[in-house]
Amino acid sequence: MPKPFEFELLHVCKQTGARRGRLYTPHGVIETPVFMPVGTQATVKTLSPEELKDLGAQIILSNTYHLHLRPGEDLVSEAGGLHRFMNWDRPILTDSGGFQVFSLASLRKITEEGVMFASHLDGSRHFFSPEVSVGIQEKLGSDIAMQFDVCSAYPCEYSEAEKAMRRTVRWLTRCVDAKRRDDQALFGIVQGAFYRDLRVQCAREMAELDLPGYGIGGLSVGEPKEIMYDILEALNPVMPQNKPRYLMGVGSPDCLIEGVMRGVDMFDCVLATRVARNGTVFTRSGRLVIRNASHAREFMPLDEKCDCYACRNYSRAYIRHLLKAEEIFGLRLCSVHNLRFLTKLMEDVRKAIEQDALRDFTEDFYAKHGRGTW
Repeated sequence: MPKPFEFELLHVCKQTGARRGRLYTPHGVIETPVFMPVGTQATVKTLSPEELKDLGAQIILSNTYHLHLRPGEDLVSEAGGLHRFMNWDRPILTDSGGFQVFSLASLRKITEEGVMFASHLDGSRHFFSPEVSVGIQEKLGSDIAMQFDVCSAYPCEYSEAEKAMRRTVRWLTRCVDAKRRDDQALFGIVQGAFYRDLRVQCAREMAELDLPGYGIGGLSVGEPKEIMYDILEALNPVMPQNKPRYLMGVGSPDCLIEGVMRGVDMFDCVLATRVARNGTVFTRSGRLVIRNASHAREFMPLDEKCDCYACRNYSRAYIRHLLKAEEIFGLRLCSVHNLRFLTKLMEDVRKAIEQDALRDFTEDFYAKHGRGTW
């Protein structure tokens, strides 16, 4: 049995160079490429752990910033760690809080030591540093912890992006020095905004630390998708081949496929459950706004080829009724469906890689769904 956090590269697609891998963790094996549902506050909104397992979720992500504010990492630790606290026995990844602090632009102050910020809940003052972030994540007890980093806005000047990238590298070294748990992997986060040379430099410097894995942060923050794809193409040949690559905060179906084509192994995003709560679902014919009146008398499933619980048991007409009546069950069914759509998509992508046919799969996917419709 391979050691925890060992990444096994199983196959490289001859058509595209996409990677099929396997990541070993203390709470189970992760087949990659993989999409990770987001459980920000120790729960994926409206869904139970049993439902997540049923729809094929292998690993979920929780949020260090939010769990620090409530209920607090000490309480989670007292409960036996995040896995026991939320009754999830599969792998968990926690982000560092860096992106959330970045999003609080008007409520934070960044120095070399760390970030002082005001809580979005009650305005109380808090301080995050690389050491604090690692300490919180170790108390939470996730399988994978992310370094505390500095995310640049889009657009930004070169000098600003370089400053944030260099600080992120320095902070990674501090995270490594602060790490104490052997049963938790620490991933670095490649920054550098939208400048290829900064991204490549950051990736090369971080690779020298020989970490268990590497995130790619600071993308999907408002830039056109073509810019994100260009950055991924620049990083693909320079990031370590024997370590997993995690594209943070990206989760539309087209971006998942395009990311895999450019060497990415792991993804997360709130998009699937967020649009589900607005009554929008992913289908094999494109995006569907199930709230629309045109679906009021449609008695077929959301997607006739989908095997999720919602599609096995309920019609578009019924789910639309639930949404219009503001019944929570409607939000749950849409969330189940969207997450199953993405986990099934990644299952199909893994199979296509193994068959050296990912380009053919992608062309067929776009022929049925269109491009840029997500």
